[in-house]
Amino acid sequence: MFAFLTKLVDCNPMLSTAQNRLDPSDFDRKTLESLVATLARPGHVSLLDQEGKRTEIPDAFYRHLVRILGVVNTGRAVIMIPEDETFTTQAAANFIGISRQYLVNLLEKGHIPFHTVGTHRRIKFKDLLEYQKHRDASRRKALDELASKVASADLYFPKEDQSSE
Repeated sequence: MFAFLTKLVDCNPMLSTAQNRLDPSDFDRKTLESLVATLARPGHVSLLDQEGKRTEIPDAFYRHLVRILGVVNTGRAVIMIPEDETFTTQAAANFIGISRQYLVNLLEKGHIPFHTVGTHRRIKFKDLLEYQKHRDASRRKALDELASKVASADLYFPKEDQSSE
């Protein structure tokens, strides 16, 4: 069975964008609408092979399938990236929305793990996601603390000007 899947899907972990990109233009509108309607029905979806054997799709796969289809149905492409995919410093900086130099500084300070290939730094996708999660949590905590201070100082809602009375 796995030999068939290997032929069906390129199992190379270093996939090109073209190989792991699902573009809405690859499907006609009726097919997408039919799939959306099928997945929207109550109950669970299963696969039916050529011999008539039915296999239920596990919940985790089903949830991802629904999300992927939902995104494609809105006209946006989906790209699948394995967690151990490595990024160049420029690609990693672009992904998290910072400059390349700022990313290099984070790497050198040990905030994001990396390895080198020759003289070039490479960052695993899962490490970028982990950094992004911690950064966002830290930002949220700071905003919550600021909002709490503003509320406790009774500055959130300005008081009406009472000098005009």
